[in-house]
Amino acid sequence: METVRLSSKGQFVLPKAIRDLRHWGPGTELVILERDSEVIIRAAKPFAETLLELADAAPIYSGTPLTIEDMDRAIAAEAGKRR
Repeated sequence: METVRLSSKGQFVLPKAIRDLRHWGPGTELVILERDSEVIIRAAKPFAETLLELADAAPIYSGTPLTIEDMDRAIAAEAGKRR
């Protein structure tokens, strides 16, 4: 734990060890949260959470790979059912 001091403008320097550990370089945007009696500093996410980030939660297909033609046929068959 390190102690920092606020400047007259309310600024402080994040210790280099923390910046290095978090890979926070110049220009990194940070979010400041207040929760109960704590202040939490996090890196701002540059983009909203995407489906790609959630892909690890998706089940892994272990069957025979499908061809594009197989997929096209399946899509056409399903579309035909919905008409």
